[in-house]
Amino acid sequence: MKKIAVFTGLMAALFLVSCNSKKEEKEEVTKYIVTNPIRIDTCFTKQYVTQIKSVRNIEIRTQEKGYLQKIYVDEGQYVKAGQLLFQIMPTQFQAELLKAQAEAKGAEIELQNTKVLADKKIVSKNEQALAMAKLEQARAGVSLAKLHLSFTQIRAPFSGTIDRIPLKLGSLVDEGALLTSLSDNSQMFAYFNVSEPEYLNYQSDVKDRGETKVGLLLANEELFKYKGNVEVIESEFNSETGNISFRARFPNSDKLLKNGESGEIQMVVPQHNALVIPQKATYEIQDKKYVFVVDKNNVVKSREITIKGEMPDLYVVKSGITENDKILLEGVQKVKDDDKITYDFQKPSQILSHLKLKAE
Repeated sequence: MKKIAVFTGLMAALFLVSCNSKKEEKEEVTKYIVTNPIRIDTCFTKQYVTQIKSVRNIEIRTQEKGYLQKIYVDEGQYVKAGQLLFQIMPTQFQAELLKAQAEAKGAEIELQNTKVLADKKIVSKNEQALAMAKLEQARAGVSLAKLHLSFTQIRAPFSGTIDRIPLKLGSLVDEGALLTSLSDNSQMFAYFNVSEPEYLNYQSDVKDRGETKVGLLLANEELFKYKGNVEVIESEFNSETGNISFRARFPNSDKLLKNGESGEIQMVVPQHNALVIPQKATYEIQDKKYVFVVDKNNVVKSREITIKGEMPDLYVVKSGITENDKILLEGVQKVKDDDKITYDFQKPSQILSHLKLKAE
């Protein structure tokens, strides 16, 4: 009986210790950190969908009909300005040039003979003038024949990269047929649309700071290593979207960017009196952002918020909460609606100081 009593006592002690341990653990888990949103003057990086274009991109088309006799380049090849790209069979145009030159020679002889006769007053000066006009017409025919012959050689109008070549040797091409495209990718344009409020903030910010640099996030989520410069803003807003188009120029010495690529422009947008919260105070459900707001009874309620912009570790809030709301800073994954919690309050200025941001 004595052994049973000792065993029972040990079990009771263990049970008591276990209960106390669980109670302490429960108390420790439900001790949370709470803070307020804060208003500050700051700026954040906003992303805009962009289409990337070469500074020069043109279609290379034929100006004469004929057989494609030679192709001097390959797809994807870099060519220099003036380099020969294609040759249309020139035989017909060479013959037309010879014919025009012969006609010009005949007109020249006729003019000489008419001049001699006019000097002897055998024919009138009008005959001499008519002969001169025929010679000028014949010379114009020579120039035109030379021009048509030159069109059989298609050269690069500027240095760039050759695109796809759809036709093959021996193809009969019509006037205006597409031979290839040529892109000058030494520098690139990035076009993106900005809303009217952001445009006004940007113009004010540029006036104050003179900063027009933007970043470019590529399709593989890598940031392009060169900064671009906003150099053109269109003159009118789109009445349907309320946006205005910006154009940024990027250097492209590595030839990484190609005409037609897509990406996202990263532009610093100034914000005055912005409402800011830590990112870790939020959680996401189906692409919507939420925070837990703590009411006067220490009960947490989920609330959807709209994000206006993003900074390192912080969100700029557009709507959903105010600076007077208390929000759960840590433990958002551990609580649920209507949970009653205990917490310690941390000033938002302390949080910003920790994140190396200066509040007003």
